Amino acid sequence: MSAVPAPLIARHARVTHPSTSRSVVSRTSTRTQFPIRHRGTSVRVTAASASSGTSTTSHDVVIVGGGLAGLCAAKRLTEAGVDFVLLESDDGVGGRLRTDKLDGFLLDRGFAIFLTGYPEAQRILDYGALQLKPFYAGADVFLDGEFHRVADPIRQPIDAVKSLNPSHPIGSVIDKVLVGLVRLQSLLGNCYEQLDADETTIALRLKSSGFSDQMIDRFFRPFMSGIFFDPKLGTSSRLFTFVMRMLATGQNCLPVDGIGAVGEQLKSKLPEGSVLLNTQVVKREEMKDDNGETVTKLTTSTGSSFIAKKSIIVATAGPDAQAISGEALDSSPSATGEPVGTTCLYFAIDGEAPFDVPILYLDGSKKPTGGQLVNNCCFPSTVSASYAPAGKALASVSIVGVPDMNDDELEWKVRSELRVWFGADEVTEQKWKHLKTYRIPFAQPSQQVPTNLNRDVRLNDGRTYVCGDHRSPATFDGAMRSGRLAAEAVIADL
Repeated sequence: MSAVPAPLIARHARVTHPSTSRSVVSRTSTRTQFPIRHRGTSVRVTAASASSGTSTTSHDVVIVGGGLAGLCAAKRLTEAGVDFVLLESDDGVGGRLRTDKLDGFLLDRGFAIFLTGYPEAQRILDYGALQLKPFYAGADVFLDGEFHRVADPIRQPIDAVKSLNPSHPIGSVIDKVLVGLVRLQSLLGNCYEQLDADETTIALRLKSSGFSDQMIDRFFRPFMSGIFFDPKLGTSSRLFTFVMRMLATGQNCLPVDGIGAVGEQLKSKLPEGSVLLNTQVVKREEMKDDNGETVTKLTTSTGSSFIAKKSIIVATAGPDAQAISGEALDSSPSATGEPVGTTCLYFAIDGEAPFDVPILYLDGSKKPTGGQLVNNCCFPSTVSASYAPAGKALASVSIVGVPDMNDDELEWKVRSELRVWFGADEVTEQKWKHLKTYRIPFAQPSQQVPTNLNRDVRLNDGRTYVCGDHRSPATFDGAMRSGRLAAEAVIADL
């Protein structure tokens, strides 16, 4: 199997050190403000960088949100020569695809792997410029005190053959054959039509495919939990098939400059001055212009206003999209249900990583509920040396959900589990220095059965278009495609 791809995660992560304040967005057709429901994330709000005071500017289209969906919508509008402005509340673009630099280390805001197999990414991004560095096509599963390798039979045939030994504890020979069969089945048909296929849960799909409980519990549960943050495997089987196809058709990589390089590359293709950072929309109003035409006025936290003469593309996380779109979204609601979250801890290692293979490490004892905290771990600096300064290594540790414990308790618990994995002499406070913890309560919208992974980007008010992971699969590809489709709908309707 290939390494776990990170799904598309909500824009904002709460870190242990910076103080943050809650974001508020509202929509109104008069002048009354209605705050959105709290997302469980913390957001720093600062003054608008490109406009201050109470200025008003007009554009044919206003895009709200500078994550993957918003950037891809902007890129498509640019190609069509449409006048637009993109408003982003944060201090940089990319949404969740942001990379912090700390003491010479690159810290992606939540563990993220770039899958080269994504069709939308292939058509939009310059892979060469990203300088993608691949993971080993497989995973090491920790069980009963040692690691056991599960390898992609196509890319790593020698290691895959070794795993066919009857004593190998991660699945039987039949299970390994079934993995190949499922991989082959995922390649049949159009990948986007797979998102409308009959569905069940991943758990039931695996059982009906003939996989043993041992294979499901020891490999698929931690593997899929790293993608969908759902140890119960209640996520739609449509997404299982789609991800298996992406794993079969591409490599799992990290950009040399961090995952944030994806958003920065998209931004670089947009007209200068078309992206405004630190520009938070707090109110929406519909009004008439001097010619009696309906326009949309968006007011920011600094009092500046932006007039959308034709259309508004809402490319924010689901709760914000509801606040900005208002009643128009009620007729075509986004994904509902409880969102899922994750927590990511980074450690600076003095010296080399415990192992030099650029591979993903999984907890083979993962349970549907409870159990160990650590789900998966990797050493990004073994994938790309750029993630750590000379003489150092970087450890990335991922947890499903956001544990209800303080930072010191969380770090202690994680260290205790990692000492079992890599040795007490290795994971010491002197050698492994905690760098930062990212807590992301709203990592993905619900993708539990039943799902609608191809929601219409047009709303019934004739002016509002909505895109993002709450309208599509919560993957990089889903967000990028959703943004492009929203822009193409705008272009068709102008």
